[in-house]
Amino acid sequence: MNRTEKEVLGKELAEKLGKANVALFADYKGLTANQADDLRKQLRAKNAEVKVLKNNIARIITRDGQMGPDVKALMDGVVGPTLVAFAYGDPAAVAKVMKKFAEDNEAFKLKDSLMGQKLVLVKSVEELANLPSREILLSMLLRTMMAPVQNFVGVLAAVPRSLVIVLSAIEKKKSEN
Repeated sequence: MNRTEKEVLGKELAEKLGKANVALFADYKGLTANQADDLRKQLRAKNAEVKVLKNNIARIITRDGQMGPDVKALMDGVVGPTLVAFAYGDPAAVAKVMKKFAEDNEAFKLKDSLMGQKLVLVKSVEELANLPSREILLSMLLRTMMAPVQNFVGVLAAVPRSLVIVLSAIEKKKSEN
């Protein structure tokens, strides 16, 4: 591979890192081709792209430090065969697929990853995978936002309800007399 090809691959990698919501790194040494294809299919369904990281190219694009100190530190520390899943959609959904795949395949190990230009430790990737889905989180947020409105409506409805109860009691008392 000549220098021009390396520069092109480096630009592609930098573009993908900038475009992705999260870049999840994993050691895939020992996976069969069928297992790797299965992982790619699962991740494609979650709007993610899988690439094998070329360590030298990763170091070249971070050499100048423009991508940030966390990206540089991670890329400088990457050793061995590394697979990167670039999540363009819901990061939690991609993290769930990666975590489940790691649990099912001993040869597949999660590594420290990137969210934007910030380093995300393996523990945090696993916590991200344990989050509820985006839809459930949105419904929880909506329920929390609606609670004060519902309580206010309940208070407003209590005044006429109390008036009706009092009038009903007065009517009942007068009818008894």
